[in-house]
Amino acid sequence: MRSVVEIIPTHTMMEGGGFTVRRPSRMGRVMSPFLLIDEMGPVDYGPGEAVGAPWHPHRGFETVTYLLDGRMRHEDSAGNKGELNPGDVQWMTAGRGIIHSEEPHEDFKKTGGRTHGFQIWVNLPSKYKMMSPRYQEIPATESPTVENGGIWARVIAGECLGTTSSIDTVIPITLIHVKAEEGASLMQRIDPMLNAMIYVFGGKITVVNQPRVRKNPFPPGLGVNQQVRNGELALLSQGDEVEIKSDLASEFLVLAGPEIDEPIARYGPFVMNTMEEINQAFLDYQNGNFAHSPH
Repeated sequence: MRSVVEIIPTHTMMEGGGFTVRRPSRMGRVMSPFLLIDEMGPVDYGPGEAVGAPWHPHRGFETVTYLLDGRMRHEDSAGNKGELNPGDVQWMTAGRGIIHSEEPHEDFKKTGGRTHGFQIWVNLPSKYKMMSPRYQEIPATESPTVENGGIWARVIAGECLGTTSSIDTVIPITLIHVKAEEGASLMQRIDPMLNAMIYVFGGKITVVNQPRVRKNPFPPGLGVNQQVRNGELALLSQGDEVEIKSDLASEFLVLAGPEIDEPIARYGPFVMNTMEEINQAFLDYQNGNFAHSPH
């Protein structure tokens, strides 16, 4: 059984064109392969107030946008464009370079309303950092969900309760959105070779662990039946499954992926292995070498 080895709090900050996000206070290698987990909102906009992320470049990793509330319009320099509505997923592999924008839909901006969702950055191993950009958009109607015993889950990537996602990920990724009624339990299997974590964004859960003898005991208070509250990210120990019990009606993400044991060089929207590669990314962007620069 996996158990909690560390709880990371979140802090609130401004991103993009001025929208509020809630972000774990520690990132990078501690969350490998996830570089960033941003909860966008929830925020209620008045008419004309909604903001997004205007044109900006990426290289060396993937961005996953998952919308819970609101309406967005996206476009990228490879010619992809479309809308994001509640339940929709956009999985963009920046690879060697792409430029994109994510803005409120013009109708939504006129009327205002609630925006809530996630943008998650997934690191790529060096051998994939310069792959061709690609783009996958899965509308809510095609994003598989499953219900059982007070548990509702959207399987964005990976598998949950016998339901498997259709997303083609470059590296093995589990990303599941769970809504749990009070008292409901989820037993989630996770490949023992993957790092795993749980981000709670509503209610409170308990990660249940059966006591057993360990060579390296966990710090006091962690390791057995650990509560995780709204706005906390729980890093899990090694193992092949985790039991999650909902103390209150709760919502959370289950995330898992492989450890990428490589140097990380990061500057703004570029994530590479060395600063030389970062400098080259700037040069390539300035010279218009990113997938048909739109401007």
